[in-house]
Amino acid sequence: MSAQLPTPDADAQAHSDRLLALLKAQVAAAGGAIPFSRYMELALYAPGLGYYSAGARKFGAEGDFVTSPELGPTFAECVAQCAAQVFEQLGGQADFLELGGGSGAFAEAALRRLQELDALPAQYLILEPSADLRERQHGRLREALAPDVFARVRWLNGPPEEQWRGFLFANEVIDALPTPRFSVRGGEVFEEFVALGADGELASVEQPADAMLHAAVRHVERDIGAPFADGYRSELLPQLPYWIQAVGGLLVDGAMLFVDYGYPRREYYLPERSDGTLVCHYRHRAHGNPFHLPGLTDITAFVDFTALAEAGVGAGFDLAGYCAQASFLLNSGLAERLAVIEAIADPVERHRRTNEVKRLTLPGEMGERFQAMAFQRGVDIRPVFARGDLSRRL
Repeated sequence: MSAQLPTPDADAQAHSDRLLALLKAQVAAAGGAIPFSRYMELALYAPGLGYYSAGARKFGAEGDFVTSPELGPTFAECVAQCAAQVFEQLGGQADFLELGGGSGAFAEAALRRLQELDALPAQYLILEPSADLRERQHGRLREALAPDVFARVRWLNGPPEEQWRGFLFANEVIDALPTPRFSVRGGEVFEEFVALGADGELASVEQPADAMLHAAVRHVERDIGAPFADGYRSELLPQLPYWIQAVGGLLVDGAMLFVDYGYPRREYYLPERSDGTLVCHYRHRAHGNPFHLPGLTDITAFVDFTALAEAGVGAGFDLAGYCAQASFLLNSGLAERLAVIEAIADPVERHRRTNEVKRLTLPGEMGERFQAMAFQRGVDIRPVFARGDLSRRL
C-alpha cells in the first residue's frame, strides 16, 4: 500500500530517518520491543521529530488531512454558540479551553463569534504541546483578532492545575491519543509491541497483555455480550478515564465537548471489524501501515464513544448528550449561520461557504462519520442534543 503513496522530498525523508533512528534506539534500550502505544506516542509527539511536534504542514489542502475548522468558520461558530450558553448560565468569570489548537483557525472563528454574542470568555486557553503549532497559532491570532480579544488568549503546557469554570473543547484529539492494540489468541489476551525484524526494520510482535489491558478487554467482552473470536485485533484505551480526569477533573462548573470519528462500543467491536480501526494519513491518502515514514505520517484510531461516556461519568460529570456532528450543528445555530451565508453578495464566496456546510453535515461527508459527545457539571446543555440524540446506542 505504501508504494502507492507520494515520495517525500530529501529533507522530509531525512527528517523521517532521524525519527526512525530514535525509534530503533528506543526499541533496543527497552530490551528489544516497546508497546505499540509507546511507538505511536514517539511517532506523533517526540520533541522536534514527531508528527505533531515537528514543522511540517499538517492541516488543510496543503497538509495531510482537512479538519472541520479548516473548511471555514461555520463549525467553530456553532461550537461558540454552545459555549455561549454555558457562559450565560455560569455568569461572571469563565474560561474556554481548547485542547490542541491546530492551525488556529478554530480559535479565530470561535472568538469572533463569541464577541458577536457578547459572550467572550475571561480567558481563551489553548493546550498545545507542539512549539511549532503554538508559534503558528500565536502569529495567526495576533494578526486576525482585535488587540483586546487577543489579550485573552493564553497557551498552556498542560491541563489547568487549579479549579476553573467554563467550557472545554476537543476536536479530533482523542483519536490521536497513543493507543494500545490487543489481539485474542486461544482465549488469551495479547498486546501488540514493536520490535526489529530480521531485516532490521520495525515490525509488530505480540506479548501477553498486562493486567490493565487484560481487564479492559474482558470488560468490553462482558459489555458486548460475547468473547472476541480467535485472531481478533483492535484498539482499546484503558487510560482514557485517567486522561479525562487529567484534562477536565478540575472543571468544577461547566461543560466538556468532544467531537471525533468513532462508534458506540457494540459497533466499534463488530465481528467484521476484526483488524481494528487504526488509520494513517499521508498527503491526503489513508493507509494502514503505521511504520511508513514515521514523523511524516499521522496515526489515529477511531473513538469508542461508550468508553468516553464511561470515562466522563466516572470523572463526576453528567452525560449531556451524544449525536452525529450534523445534528449537533443544527442544534447549535446552523440555520442562523446558513442565513448569513445566503446573504453573502459574492457568488464565489457564497458557493464556497455553502459547500463548507455540505461537507460538515452530509452523511457521506463529515455529518455522520463525526460525532459529538458532551458532559456537564453545574450547567445544562442537554437541549443542544434534543434532536438526534443517540445516547440509547451507547
